[in-house]
Amino acid sequence: MRVGVINYGVGNLGSVVRSLEELHVKTILVSHPIDIQTVDCLILPGVGSFSDCAKLLDGSGWITALRQAVIEEKKPLLGVCLGMQLLATSSTEGTSQNGDNKVLGLNFIPGRVESLRSLGCNLRIPHIGWNEVTSKNSTGGLFNGIPNGTDFYFVHSFAFVPDKSEYVLATTEYGITVTAAVRCGHIWGTQFHPEKSSRAGSQLLQNFIDNPTC
Repeated sequence: MRVGVINYGVGNLGSVVRSLEELHVKTILVSHPIDIQTVDCLILPGVGSFSDCAKLLDGSGWITALRQAVIEEKKPLLGVCLGMQLLATSSTEGTSQNGDNKVLGLNFIPGRVESLRSLGCNLRIPHIGWNEVTSKNSTGGLFNGIPNGTDFYFVHSFAFVPDKSEYVLATTEYGITVTAAVRCGHIWGTQFHPEKSSRAGSQLLQNFIDNPTC
């Protein structure tokens, strides 16, 4: 299994790569869209602003390459943190304050990304730290071997609201119920950082690598 980490110009890739290497899997930093063809599955990280990352993807040919690999060729994809949010249809992050405009995402999992505050969260934002995650199914798939209530590490101010509840794989509570993980077929996403979430995060990455279409 060759795991490709998409390097489209954002930082914080080192911790993702190190976590994968600790699992003794072949890890490839994919720095050009054409190189997507050399890997078996993909991880899309992301830090910073949705609008900035969307521009980076759009301006360098990544969107076309990702759609071909993930939608047409059915290569498994895991989005991490902002990388999960980029799987959505659109986001209000980086738009005008009145919210009339939307920044378009990949639309791999239909839904929208909105600020935690606009969704009703009255706690401190950004949400930074360890929070319990409850999976719909902890006996298989991405959360196999990970008990419900396990803590994962979060850093975010916006949250993914999928169009269909069936896309929600796991949730966490932070003043409101927040989508912690999503799934649509062979496309997955986690709002938390598995690469910063100790043994549970390593187990989740191993689950994705072992059976990315489960």
